[in-house]
Amino acid sequence: MTTTRVEEVEGLAELQILDTDGNGSAAESSATARFPRLRLRQGASELLGLSWELPLARWHEDGFREMQVGPSRHLVRFLATDGRLFALKEEPLETAQREFAALRHLEELGLPAVSTIGLAEAPDRDTAILVTEYLANSLQYRRLLMRFPLGPGSYRDRLLDAMAWLLIDLHRAGVYWGDCSLANTLFRRDGDKIQAYLVDAETSEVHPSLSDGQRRNDLDILVENVAFGLADLAAYQGRLEDLDAAIEAAESVRERYELLWEKLHETPELRPHDRHAIEKRIRKLNDLGFSVDEVALEPGAPDGLVRLTLAVTTRLFHARHLERKTGIVAMENQARLLLNDLHEYAAWLEWFEGRPLGTTGPERWLRDVFRPTTQRLAEVVGPDGDIVQAYCDLLEHKWLMSERAGRDVGLEAAIESYLALGAPAPERPGGNEESPVSAPAAS
Repeated sequence: MTTTRVEEVEGLAELQILDTDGNGSAAESSATARFPRLRLRQGASELLGLSWELPLARWHEDGFREMQVGPSRHLVRFLATDGRLFALKEEPLETAQREFAALRHLEELGLPAVSTIGLAEAPDRDTAILVTEYLANSLQYRRLLMRFPLGPGSYRDRLLDAMAWLLIDLHRAGVYWGDCSLANTLFRRDGDKIQAYLVDAETSEVHPSLSDGQRRNDLDILVENVAFGLADLAAYQGRLEDLDAAIEAAESVRERYELLWEKLHETPELRPHDRHAIEKRIRKLNDLGFSVDEVALEPGAPDGLVRLTLAVTTRLFHARHLERKTGIVAMENQARLLLNDLHEYAAWLEWFEGRPLGTTGPERWLRDVFRPTTQRLAEVVGPDGDIVQAYCDLLEHKWLMSERAGRDVGLEAAIESYLALGAPAPERPGGNEESPVSAPAAS
């Protein structure tokens, strides 16, 4: 028989379905199939009726979708139900348990990774099915780079920056990836940048902190795998002359990583009362997206100086600031662009009206600019599109139009032009890849 219970696991409610006999002990497996130990996150009850007792290859549920994915060691199938898309992966039991735990850990810390939904453990087969929710509006690296020039330029640079940032986020949280690669990553456009998300944590290990040796080894794996991924794509596209460039580009990820790591962990020596130097350092970290949780001044440096150490949090500085001001939930660089737009509009209003706005600036921007514009965009973007990213694309489109015209063309003209193009976005099927917003402006 099966029993159902709801438990509080790692701070989140889970529905667990266990195969037990009347005394609560494990039931004898049947000659055909036995129901596994099933753990589902709260809100995933639509998955209860699936064929969990069978190996994934034998499932015949309606709703399976073919998705363009890279190579995988294990069977992965995609299931659409109730407007959501789930990835189901069958793998060895111990591997699945480790991956489930690692993904839950990353989610608790707010780090960029896919969200795990459930785990069906079948000890009699020594396998398990891991369920994650497919990352909306995301692209795999092949699809992303086949839509844009692969050679040197702002777009490829942003992809490599995203890989370096992802590894730094993981290492700061004590997570050793072990299989860092483009193929194990999904990408989302985040304003004028790209955000990388971990999607495969089979080899991941969670530690209180990582040694320099562990970080170097993980970084070596990343550089090697990125070189392979870029070279493989160049060969696939018949651009054999780009193979050496692919290796050089991959090696640049190491330089990006090391430069950012140094910025985050440097301990400058300052005069004890130099508040300006401290504020300058905090602003630099804020510009990178980090909030500062603690400021420490340690005596003992030469000439009466002190060493400054800043404890930083995850990269959500602008996102949290925007949400506090407006209630809009956005990615970090989307939020940075929206805050710039808000501040520019508020400054224009103060000049136009000849008086300070006080605290009313955000509400007036929401009422007069953001909400009316996103309502118009939503008619083209559709319910599954990223409306915040569409607004950021519109801002980029307006900037490019203004550059060509040599003057500010105004928001209305930009909206009309952008809508006429179909509000293009490369992550949407049929997106107009030739439009100005396809490639973000160079940094």
